[in-house]
Amino acid sequence: MLEYAGSQRAGRREREAPHLLAVVRSFDWLLVVGLAALLVVGLWGIGGVTSHDVPGNPNYYLDRQILYAAVGGIALVAAALVDPDLYRRYWRVIYGGTVGLIAIVYLAGHASFGSTRWINVGFFTFQPSEFGKLLVVLALAGLLAERQQAIGEWSTTLKALLFGVLPVVLVFIQPDLGTALVYLAALGAMLFVAGTPWRHLGTLGTIVVLLVATVLWIGPAVGVQFLKGYQQARLTCFIDASKCSAAQGYNQKQSQITVGAGQIGGVGPNGSSQVNGGFLPAHSTDFAFASYAEQRGFIGAVVLLALYLLVLWRGLRVVTVARDLFSAAVAGGIVVALFFQIFVNVGMTMGIAPITGIPLPFVSVGGSR
Repeated sequence: MLEYAGSQRAGRREREAPHLLAVVRSFDWLLVVGLAALLVVGLWGIGGVTSHDVPGNPNYYLDRQILYAAVGGIALVAAALVDPDLYRRYWRVIYGGTVGLIAIVYLAGHASFGSTRWINVGFFTFQPSEFGKLLVVLALAGLLAERQQAIGEWSTTLKALLFGVLPVVLVFIQPDLGTALVYLAALGAMLFVAGTPWRHLGTLGTIVVLLVATVLWIGPAVGVQFLKGYQQARLTCFIDASKCSAAQGYNQKQSQITVGAGQIGGVGPNGSSQVNGGFLPAHSTDFAFASYAEQRGFIGAVVLLALYLLVLWRGLRVVTVARDLFSAAVAGGIVVALFFQIFVNVGMTMGIAPITGIPLPFVSVGGSR
């Protein structure tokens, strides 16, 4: 059984309502500063990347992003003032609401670029699966904490797997392979942090490998296609570029050209021919890092990645000092999901990971990144 810092005081803390001063004192201020700096750099990047997107209004997307950031900051403060024990106790409500919201997409969702992922509420369009990255983690952490005394049993592992896989499947068939993989990464991290036996993790890992082989090779070999045509093309281009047509490999090739064009110091918003000339598709969303790298160069990219590293490091520290299993599992799931999303997005812009459509946190344009 894993032990967590502060576990000897958990019983007392559960009976205490969180006071504002106590909450402020409990903050990891280095993490807070890192997040704030990351937000500022992200807004700086968005301001340049989108400065030529709306004629006559160069700050259109920047202003929207600032608004989203302000709303997110208020939500963060409000969530921090809630006793974590409430999230743990009501994990079933959180899980049911999140899965239900993701499922509603299929009835009232908004289709775009061949995928149905968004819900339009008139004044705002949002993607439930993005909020699910956090809410599903909270719910699964509550499940694991509830069965803390039975972590070593297969029944606990299978129950967590069942609850974790359902939103993965719902997101996968939207289709949104990238976000589904983020959910899986978070699930694996939470099982590890909770102390799931290695034999369980090894068995689950073997099953995942077999599923991947079935989706990528075994299924297609017998005429069963699990992926959409464009998803297959992306994987083909990544694995064997010689079998990839010019049209299929266009996005990744242009992304690599864009990253290289920034050189050391970047060319600035006005000199970024790849972005301003429209050569790089999805330059402010999926390929935001490539656009940022062209305008801010190697130095700007290093600053951004260093801030990501700082946030991830302090996030991992939260796992080690968490007061209980629930807090540790939440921190572990969020940190690994964030790392996976950053790695895949940055990697796909440089050709070291397949294109999956995963946005770059704090940089890609949007309100729920």
